[in-house]
Amino acid sequence: MKVLIAIDSFKGSLSSIESGKAISLGIKNVYEEAEIVTIPIADGGEGTVEALVQATEGKYVETEVVGPLGKPVQAVYGILGNGTAAVIEVAAACGLPLVPVSERNPYYTTTYGVGQLILDAIEKGCRDFIVGLGGSATNDAGAGMLQALGYSFLDDEKKEIGYGGLELQKIQSIVLSKVHPELKNCTFTIASDVNNPLAGENGAAYIFGPQKGATPDMVQVLDRGLAHFAQVTLAQLSKDIQNIPGAGAAGGLGAAFAGFLHAEIHSGIDLLFAAVGIEAKMDGVDFVITGEGKLDGQTSMGKAPLGVAQLASRFQIPVIALAGSVTKEASVLNEKGITSFFSITNGPMPLEAAMDHANTFENLRITTEQLFRMIKAVKG
Repeated sequence: MKVLIAIDSFKGSLSSIESGKAISLGIKNVYEEAEIVTIPIADGGEGTVEALVQATEGKYVETEVVGPLGKPVQAVYGILGNGTAAVIEVAAACGLPLVPVSERNPYYTTTYGVGQLILDAIEKGCRDFIVGLGGSATNDAGAGMLQALGYSFLDDEKKEIGYGGLELQKIQSIVLSKVHPELKNCTFTIASDVNNPLAGENGAAYIFGPQKGATPDMVQVLDRGLAHFAQVTLAQLSKDIQNIPGAGAAGGLGAAFAGFLHAEIHSGIDLLFAAVGIEAKMDGVDFVITGEGKLDGQTSMGKAPLGVAQLASRFQIPVIALAGSVTKEASVLNEKGITSFFSITNGPMPLEAAMDHANTFENLRITTEQLFRMIKAVKG
């Protein structure tokens, strides 16, 4: 018996790695000699650093950076096993969880710390970067990140603009003389499934601003700032950052990476699969187990478990998906590569209890064990 475990995190309960351990224990209780291959996965958001560091036997780096509110925070990124590639989740430096609900205001939040993470990795010898966009508390079009990297954005008095999305409309000139010289030797690959443009009704401010604390009036102001930044960039650098697919990701960080750092934007799950070499690990596998905290209609729109299932189906390998909860919309997954799916919740319980770390781990282990007892009974 050979089983490949490629499961996303159960957000708020278990990491991808912990979920894999629980499943592995459940299988071993039935098939003691089973060969189990565990690949942590993520879709470019939370868990991307952990998944790639573990898959490549890399290491974590913790450093102090300027957080979204302009105050110091401790942020973690990863250096992959080859020692020359870094993986960064922008949320580690400018994520929404770093800002108390009462202080969420994209007028003032900054991405400066993301640039500091890049600088730290450059100093440690990294020249290739995988960056997961998502979960940011910002709407500054990545201006803060670019400032940390040496770009200058000056107002009409030739003074550097401050932090936050409100400052974008002040930009009159862009100065490149102090840009870090090693950036020209760096490559940036962005993990994002967002295709929004930078500004406009489908842009960063209108679509993502409200969840970051922006009122309807603020959204209009922020959008004008994004549009102004795009106009100045086009006029002075001949770079159209407005219409790049994905420019609006993470409050406009997509525009900064693609327009200023020449990054390529890819589907998060495709990027991770390529990095960990998951296709080669399908050889000889009898079952694939995937899943996440909740299987629903969103899962069928390109999230990690679906990517795993579609790859396994090419090799005609049965796929079992496990989740904390499963909605009726998840039935479409059976048509897209998931052979069968199951909820690990064994009865009615409060959400807090269902998401408890120990409960989730044990429920995942027990459900897996029972499934493989049935498989063993059928296979003989």
